[in-house]
Amino acid sequence: MRAIGLDVHRDFCEVAICEEGKVRSAGRVESSPEALGALAASLGADDRVALEVTGGAWAIVAILEPQVAKVIVVSPGDTGIAQARAKTDRLDAQTLARLLWAGELVEGVWAPDELTRLLRRRLARREQLVRARSRAKNEIHAVLMRCLVGKPPVSDLFGKNGRRWLKGLELPVEEAETVEACMRHIEFLDAEIAEVERVIARYALSCSDARRLMSVPGVNVICAATFLAAVGDIGRFRTSRQLVGYLGLDPRVRQSGSSPAKSGPISKRGSGTVRWALVEAAWSVVHQPGPMRAYYQRLRARRGHQIAVVAVARKLAVLFWCLLMREEQYAHQQPSLTAKKLRPLEIRSGAPTMKGQRTGTFATREKMREAEQALALAAEASYVRMVRDWQAAAPKKVGASVTPGRA
Repeated sequence: MRAIGLDVHRDFCEVAICEEGKVRSAGRVESSPEALGALAASLGADDRVALEVTGGAWAIVAILEPQVAKVIVVSPGDTGIAQARAKTDRLDAQTLARLLWAGELVEGVWAPDELTRLLRRRLARREQLVRARSRAKNEIHAVLMRCLVGKPPVSDLFGKNGRRWLKGLELPVEEAETVEACMRHIEFLDAEIAEVERVIARYALSCSDARRLMSVPGVNVICAATFLAAVGDIGRFRTSRQLVGYLGLDPRVRQSGSSPAKSGPISKRGSGTVRWALVEAAWSVVHQPGPMRAYYQRLRARRGHQIAVVAVARKLAVLFWCLLMREEQYAHQQPSLTAKKLRPLEIRSGAPTMKGQRTGTFATREKMREAEQALALAAEASYVRMVRDWQAAAPKKVGASVTPGRA
């Protein structure tokens, strides 16, 4: 049995072999399916392979896994390679082989299934397209500033009225060319984003977990899909605390000697995209009446706005874990609001619209919305009373707010 370490690059993979505790370099292999297939054929059925997670790591795993006993994909932060004083491709591969032989690399990062990989790539592509569109829009705003145009008379510069106003401006020739090119770019990106969102909408409508998460007021399809793509199988997390730590929303804890433990900022480990999605959802959630808003207001009065929003994001992660593990809808959901979120997804995925038909749905839904708002306000008041009673009956705490014994 041998331990194989691979340091993966775009054009080649540095190979190191550890056999009977002795490490040796085995040269380089081209990063192509043919060369990697030949490498896999030369390995034994009881060999083990370790490599760091990169863009092409999962393609390499698919080639090597059928030929060897085990392939482990590890995070760079778990190997200590990045902190080494001497760091070369050969030394990195030898370190991976040595750690694998010594049994230090037992568990690697979770390998997502095919559906989760597809969802991750689609969400990443949408994010890249949105960023490109924002750059084009910012370039148009820069043109208006250079030409001293002033504030546009419309709220949405890139809406129907805003585009008409832009066409009527008298700008220098070079600036007008920039605006026209950016508008063509924005129209192209709008079509590409709509196509990606159509595929994501179809996924959300067919996924019961996504619909379950969207029953929380303030959580849209992008937040739900981003969370599911980052987490994958929720059964991997036995407790909600493990999920919070995986997402990097747990506070850092410092304790030394006889001093009490102190909590600091969040660890920010794991996916930054899902943390961004949860924080964005928290901004919307705290504007909806219900227990979450009461929790935010209580924490904001004591710790400030920013800490309270991040705490609500953490609360959302815990809530999502409970909903997915129990396979339940949100207890304080507003059914008409949930239907209002799902209907655009159905239309975006190809369902026929009801334009021109007198259904009376809008008026009925508005009345239901008002009634549900009252119910949500009652739930919020109930939560406030519960917290007030709990605080009055709880014993006074001394020292840091970190749970004793968790340092």
